[in-house]
Amino acid sequence: MSIDRIDIALLAALTRNARATHVELAEQVGLSSTACARRLKLLEENGLITGYHATLGLKQLGFSTTVIVRITLDSQSEEALNAFEKAVARCPSVVHCLLMSGDDDYLLTVLARDIEDFEHIHKGQLSTLPRVARIHSSFAIREVTNRPVPPTAIEHLRRAAR
Repeated sequence: MSIDRIDIALLAALTRNARATHVELAEQVGLSSTACARRLKLLEENGLITGYHATLGLKQLGFSTTVIVRITLDSQSEEALNAFEKAVARCPSVVHCLLMSGDDDYLLTVLARDIEDFEHIHKGQLSTLPRVARIHSSFAIREVTNRPVPPTAIEHLRRAAR
């Protein structure tokens, strides 16, 4: 799918406010709300928009501890990777999991209420995952930035569309 300046403007507007209505977005990009809705549907169908979500106040919900967990498996075979990935997807405390290059096989982000809660997560969820050889955990002190989309992504689209 080729995108034009209006598509880029829509994507940029959504990164600023994903709750904007079709009417609000249409005004920002100079389209009718119907044309705007059609373009958004095409952007979704072509995978440029993969979803919408609310960012919740995790501390207000009782999750004050973010833990970065590095996991090394006992094997990097296809079977070991698949078994681990299926199991970690079912862990309710894991909010993000990346397959990595380098010394660690996976990097996880885990949300916990406190250190005691993380101890339960470690014992009941993480250490029971298949093929785990080593777990290293680091506690986040404070979140400095959390961007769903880097600002450079929109700028890259603008340059590519020229």
